[in-house]
Amino acid sequence: MSHLYKYWGIEVFILSILAISSALIAEHVFKLVPCQMCLHQRYTYYFIIIIFLIFYFIKKTSNIFLYLLIEFSIFYGLFYSIWHVAVERKILKGPQGCSGGIEKTSSTDILKEQILNQRIVDCSNITWEIFGMSAALINTILLLIIVFFNSMFIIRMYYDKEKK
Repeated sequence: MSHLYKYWGIEVFILSILAISSALIAEHVFKLVPCQMCLHQRYTYYFIIIIFLIFYFIKKTSNIFLYLLIEFSIFYGLFYSIWHVAVERKILKGPQGCSGGIEKTSSTDILKEQILNQRIVDCSNITWEIFGMSAALINTILLLIIVFFNSMFIIRMYYDKEKK
């Protein structure tokens, strides 16, 4: 377990690269067009990669601030991934223009605006899954694992610092 914590920053960095690479390969190689919520979930990984590189090349130290930034970005990703899973399961509605539905209205102008602003990719449709799990669910599980170990790492860093 100590090896996990010793290289935690690098492990999160590599997991982020693998996650974003998988999404980009699915999009560009397999032509799976992402919905609006899928794109929002990617921001977490982009942020982690960029912030890790900045800290690695500028700070060259393990800084608790880096892991706190990672933690906050993971919560952002979890918000969108859990919401996306709920939209796929028809528990919640997606953001405006993402859930594929046209709301009833008596105004033709509002109806025209809804149609024109409608996203091509419906967030409630599962376009890819493996072992019965959608990409959004897999992303949620990955982010939950990362947030768990990142939280443990932050707590451990804090207590190790307090002991000194």
